[in-house]
Amino acid sequence: MTTLKEPTTLKETPKLIGGPASYLDDRLGAGSFLKRNLRKVFPDHWSFLLGEIALYSFIILLLTGTFLTFWFKPGMGHVVYDGPYQQLRGVTMSEAYASTLKISFEVRGGLLMRQMHHWAALLFVAGMTVHMLRVFFTGAYRKPRELNWIIGVLLLTLALAEGLTGYSLPDDLLSGAGLRITEGVAISLPLVGTYLTFFLFGGEYPGEDVIARFYSLHILLIPGILLALISAHMILMWVQKHTQMPGTGRNNTNVVGAPFYPAFMAKAGAYFLFTFTAIAGLGTFAQINPIWLFGPYTPADISAGSQPDFYMGFLEGALRLMPAWEINFLGYTLPLSVLIPALVPMGIIMTGLALYPFIEQWVTGDRREHHIADRPRNNPHRTSIGMAAVTFYGLLWLLGANDEISAFFHIDLYHTTIFGRFAVFLGPALAYFLTYRICMGLQRKDAEVMSHGVESGVIKRMPNGQYIEVHVPPAEDIADHLRGKARLPILPGEPDIEGIPPKGARSILGKVRAVLSKKYGTEHVPLEEEGGGHGHAAIGSGEEKH
Repeated sequence: MTTLKEPTTLKETPKLIGGPASYLDDRLGAGSFLKRNLRKVFPDHWSFLLGEIALYSFIILLLTGTFLTFWFKPGMGHVVYDGPYQQLRGVTMSEAYASTLKISFEVRGGLLMRQMHHWAALLFVAGMTVHMLRVFFTGAYRKPRELNWIIGVLLLTLALAEGLTGYSLPDDLLSGAGLRITEGVAISLPLVGTYLTFFLFGGEYPGEDVIARFYSLHILLIPGILLALISAHMILMWVQKHTQMPGTGRNNTNVVGAPFYPAFMAKAGAYFLFTFTAIAGLGTFAQINPIWLFGPYTPADISAGSQPDFYMGFLEGALRLMPAWEINFLGYTLPLSVLIPALVPMGIIMTGLALYPFIEQWVTGDRREHHIADRPRNNPHRTSIGMAAVTFYGLLWLLGANDEISAFFHIDLYHTTIFGRFAVFLGPALAYFLTYRICMGLQRKDAEVMSHGVESGVIKRMPNGQYIEVHVPPAEDIADHLRGKARLPILPGEPDIEGIPPKGARSILGKVRAVLSKKYGTEHVPLEEEGGGHGHAAIGSGEEKH
């Protein structure tokens, strides 16, 4: 473990760095750049590797996807299947479905690549989601990282679109059902819906061009944008100072951890192998998307119990919970039962994520640079807002399978739907309240540790016959971790001695801002050091500290 300030100058350069650096410096003048950046310090905390899961999954997606493009035919022309899968022989299907069957049963390693590609897609979205939650709950999106945060939100949104287009390419009955929902959502958009639908499907649904157009989006346009945004995300992460958890020797001007070479490079290489092994193991032993069981898609057929991939589950749940509302006016129909589920949940989650750093900055007036991450308990309102959003998303995701829940638990489908309509409003409010109370309880526990110490397990008898347990100060690293709690700033809102409010709090908006700032940033449980007026019987009252 080393503590280095960036940029760092080393007295001796390792040979494995010095040799290549000198070679490139003689030809490109890049030696000093490599020497400086190969010794860049990375924080040593397990949560900082969550984003690596998404990065490595994306690499595996590119590799397996390239393999699949060699055999996949993105056409909707009709062919009669005569391959090795007996149950579908003689069945008329699209070229896309037939080529997917060929990849699965005739291409050596094709089924493994298909399943690894699918599992990597799921892990890519899951990794980004968990990484984003880590950044949100620790406040790592604050200045100077707002731009990188917005890039992350765009990446997550594009990943959903990439998953949707790839999920539809096999043209099986399950993906066709999802494609039908996509068409219904697109055509419900006011003004542009009809044009957008004709652009995607090449005419009336299902058209003849949708697979080819989704294929171009899936392998060219969206991956290109993803690759550009990921590169920008990594460059900004590299240039900006890393956030780190509070602890001994850590502050806003340094980074405590291990250098990129060799420590982080070895750790990252091993982590990539772990990720690859997990995806390869899932692709080998856990069957996913067996399209041969579903059969080719025909608009006249529908499958029972069909479910999308998990990342689209919350939109499915919103569609199932929404009442059959629509507005008819002057010969035009606005299908709210489709429009609201398609736009409102996604809008609330993604727009809220994108704007939150700026909303928090406006509420608190805090425009300082932050390189020390918060513990979630130390900003209870932010943590509660995050858990309310997670609950909202989770309930919609869960109710996307309300038919399966009803069938498995023998509950009336109507009852699960009614429950979901109330739960999506009451659940986030309850999650906010409980999370806030939990955060305050954890803050009180931290204050107790700092003021009273920790239990030592030593029982002592007092002169009056009373038995007490001797408390000792917390370990220095734990104490420094707790001392990393920063007081949340509050905008001035109280009037002065003459009754004149501050300049920023004179308008209606300014008064609202002052109230929100006071509510958001009020320090409820300050930390108390030992002997600060709240000493325990075994510390601060003449007892020896161990």
